[in-house]
Amino acid sequence: MKILDEMLVKCLDSLGYSLDEVKVIKSNRPDLADYQFDGCFKLAKVLHKSPMEIGNIIVDKFKEINDLSILDKILCVGGFINFTLSDSYINSLINEMISDSKFNITMPVKEKIVIDYGGANVAKPLHVGHLRPAIVGESIKRILKYMNQDVISDVHLGDYGLQIGQVIYGLKKENVLVDDITISILDMIYPKMSSLCKSNEEIKNECANITKELQDGNEEYQQYFKKILEISKEDIKSNYDYLDVSFDLWYGESDAYKYIPSLTDLLNKQNLLMLSDGALVVDVASENDKTDIPPFIYQKSNKAYLYGTTDLATILQRKKDFNPNKILYVADARQALHFTQVFRVSKMIDELKEIDLEFLGLGTINGSDGKPYKTREGNTPKLKELFKDCKEIFKNKREDNINIKENDLDILANSIIKFADLQNNREKEYIFDIQKFSDVIGKTGPYILYTYLRANKILINNRGSIDKLSENIYNNQDRELRMKLLELDSIMNYTFLSRLPSILANYLYELCVLLNTFYEKNHINNLEDENKKEDWILLLSLTTKIIKTLLDLLVIKIPSKM
Repeated sequence: MKILDEMLVKCLDSLGYSLDEVKVIKSNRPDLADYQFDGCFKLAKVLHKSPMEIGNIIVDKFKEINDLSILDKILCVGGFINFTLSDSYINSLINEMISDSKFNITMPVKEKIVIDYGGANVAKPLHVGHLRPAIVGESIKRILKYMNQDVISDVHLGDYGLQIGQVIYGLKKENVLVDDITISILDMIYPKMSSLCKSNEEIKNECANITKELQDGNEEYQQYFKKILEISKEDIKSNYDYLDVSFDLWYGESDAYKYIPSLTDLLNKQNLLMLSDGALVVDVASENDKTDIPPFIYQKSNKAYLYGTTDLATILQRKKDFNPNKILYVADARQALHFTQVFRVSKMIDELKEIDLEFLGLGTINGSDGKPYKTREGNTPKLKELFKDCKEIFKNKREDNINIKENDLDILANSIIKFADLQNNREKEYIFDIQKFSDVIGKTGPYILYTYLRANKILINNRGSIDKLSENIYNNQDRELRMKLLELDSIMNYTFLSRLPSILANYLYELCVLLNTFYEKNHINNLEDENKKEDWILLLSLTTKIIKTLLDLLVIKIPSKM
C-alpha cells in the first residue's frame, strides 16, 4: 500500500536505515494483519541485530513521527511488522472509489499504442487455435483503453503468403471461376492443397510462383485474390463478431507492399542489406545471444518477399500513419524467433528505432491428452463448431437451462470459452475442458455471471439512499470484501504493465468468492438495522459495478438471467 510505503520510508530515513526497496505487501495471515513488512530481516544482516529488535525500533519510531489515524494497530511479530488499517480509513478509501467513475484507479502516462492481434490467414477457416490471439488481444486492448491509453487495433490478416498461391492454384485446377468462389469451396480447397504441397515439391514450387506473380501484380491472380479476400473477411468477421472482438483496422500483409520500396531505401541508406546465396538478408545476431539467431531474410533469391518483410514494412506504415510510442504483437509463442528478428531490424533503422516493440506470446490450447486441442475425429475444430458444442453442453447441464433464451446462451457460451482462456497466464499452455468450464460452480465464466446476477437481484429489490459509507465495518466477511475492493488499483496497474489479463480474471474470481461468502452470511433483504442495510447496499452496488467493468475488460457480456 503506497501510503504505508511512504510512511515507512520516512521512518527508516529518520533512523538512518537504508534498503534498496521499501515495500509493504499484503499479509499472508489476514487473521493477524492486513499488510506486512519483511525488511527487518535484510536490515538485521547489515546492522548485526535481530530482526525482532530492529522491528521494535522501527515500530516505535513509526508511532512517534507518523499520523496513526489510518491504523488500528501496528505490531512487530517474529521480525515482521504488521499493519492493520482502521475501519474509518478503509471506508474513506472505498468512498473515494464510489465517487470516481473509474474507482479511483491510478492512471499511467498516456501513450499511443498500436496493438496487432487476430492475425488470421485468409482462405482458411478459423479454428480453436485462433481463439487466444483474438480473445487475449481484445482483452488487452480494452484494458489499455480503460487505462486511458490512445489505442489503435489492427487485425493484420495473413493475405499474401504461400497459402494464397496454393488456393489460387487449387481453384484454377478445379475450374472454379472468380464469381463462383464461396466460403465452402475455400474450406475444401485449402486443406486439400496444403496436403498436396507437402507431398509434391513441384506443385509447391508452382504455388510459390503464383504467390510471387500475385505480389508482382498479375491481373488474373489479383482478381482471384480480391474475391478470396472479400469472402474470407466476411467469414472471419462473423466469427469475431460472435466473440465480440473488433478492430479499428482490417489491414493485411498486402497493404504493406506499397511501403516496401521506402523500406528498402532506408535499409540501403544504412548499408544493412547483404547478399547471401542470391537472397537479401540483414545480420541480426548479437554477441550476447545464448542461441544462434539466423539472419533476417528480407527478399528471397526469386525476388519474393516473406511475411517478415511485410511485418517490417507494416511498422513503417504505422510510423507514418500513427507515429505510435509502442506496438504490441499478440501471437503464438512459437513465433518468438520471427519477432526477435523483425524487432532487431526495426531497431537498426534510424526512422523506426524509437518505437517500442513488444511481443506478447501465447501458449497453445490443449486437449485432455496435453496436445493441441482436437475433436474426437482428430481434427482441429472450427470455431463455429466449438461455439455450438459449448451451447449444447451448457444446455444439458441441468433441466432449467433448456429454457434459457438463445441470446443468453450465446453469452454464456462466450463466457465459458473466454474465462477458461483468460484465467490462464497467456504465456502458458492450458487444457480446455468444456464440461468443467461450463459449470456454475468453481472457477468458471458461468460462476462469475451467476454471482453478478445474484447480487444484482438484491439491488433491484433494495434501493439505497446514501452515496457514502459510514465509518463502520460489521463483521469479518464484510471486512474481507472491503479489503479485496482496495486491491483493485494495484491489480489494474499490474495487469496494465504485465499485459496479463489472467491477473484481472483471477482477481475477479476471488472477488466473487468473497461476495458470495458475504451474501451467505449477511441477509440484506430482511435486515432491520437500516444503517447497516444502507451501508451494505452501497457496498454491494460498488462491488457489482466493479464486476461488470472487469467482465467487460475480459470481453464477457452479462445475460439477462441464468
